[in-house]
Amino acid sequence: KNKNYVVSFFHGKKSDSFEVKEHIENFIKSQNSIYKVITASSLVFERLLNWGIPKSKLEVIPIGVDTNLFSIPKKEKRLKIRRKLGLNKNEIVIGSFQKDGQGWAEGNLPKLIKGPDLFVRSVEIIAKELPVVVLLTGPARGYIKTELSKRKIKFIHIFAKKYNEIANFYNALDLYIVSSREEGGPKAIVESMASGVPIISTNVGMAKDFIVDRKNGGLVDSFEAEEIAQKSLEIINLSNKEDIINAARNDVMRADWRNVSQMYWEKVYKPLIKD
Repeated sequence: KNKNYVVSFFHGKKSDSFEVKEHIENFIKSQNSIYKVITASSLVFERLLNWGIPKSKLEVIPIGVDTNLFSIPKKEKRLKIRRKLGLNKNEIVIGSFQKDGQGWAEGNLPKLIKGPDLFVRSVEIIAKELPVVVLLTGPARGYIKTELSKRKIKFIHIFAKKYNEIANFYNALDLYIVSSREEGGPKAIVESMASGVPIISTNVGMAKDFIVDRKNGGLVDSFEAEEIAQKSLEIINLSNKEDIINAARNDVMRADWRNVSQMYWEKVYKPLIKD
C-alpha cells in the first residue's frame, strides 16, 4: 500500500473483447494506487483522459528504437541481402513482421485487431499493378500465408533467431504496411522509419505522432483495404521517395532509445524519487 506504482498502458478498448473490458475497468479502479501511467501515443493518451485518468498521472513516451541497429543501408548491402533471400531486382518487397494470428503456434486463426485480413486484401490490389513479394517474420503467421497462397502471391517467411537479425530484413524491403485496427506502437513504425523503409499505416497507436502523410510516409484514416493499397501505390510511385526516406530517418530520431530513456528519467522516475 505504501508503494508508488508506474504502469504502462499501450493499447486496448472496451469494445475489443469482454476480457479487455474487464481489464480496463479494473485498471481504472486502481488509478488511486498509480503514480504514473505511461502510454506510447497521443491517441491512447486522449482515450485514457476520457476514461477519467487525471492528466497529471499521464505521460506520453514513444516506444524506442535503436537507430544504430536500424539504419539506412548502403546500396551494396541492400542488394546482398535481397540476393540472399532469393529476391529478383524488379520485385517490390512488402514487409509484415508483426504477429497477427491467434496463439503462438501456426496462427491459422486471424487476430483481427492486427488487421491481417486488411493486409492480404491490400497486397492483392497492389499485386495487380506490381510484381509483389511479401516478406514475413515471426510466429503465428498461418492465416496470412494461407490467404496469400490462395491468391498466388509470392511470400517468404523467416523465423529470426535473434532480434538483431530483423534489421537486415528491413533492409530488403521497398515498403512496410501496418494494417492494424488497434495498436500501442507498433515498433514497426519507428523501425521502418529508422531503416529507410517507406511506411504505410492505419491511424493507430503512434502512427499519427510520427507519420506526416506524403512527407515521411503514408497515413490512412480508414480501415479499408482499397485505401491502404492506393496509399501504398502512391508512396511507391512518388518521384521524391528519397526525400521521404530521409525525412523519416530525421523525424524518428526523437524515438532513439537514448532520448526515450532520458524521457523516462526526467518525466517519471526523477520526480518520483524526488517526491
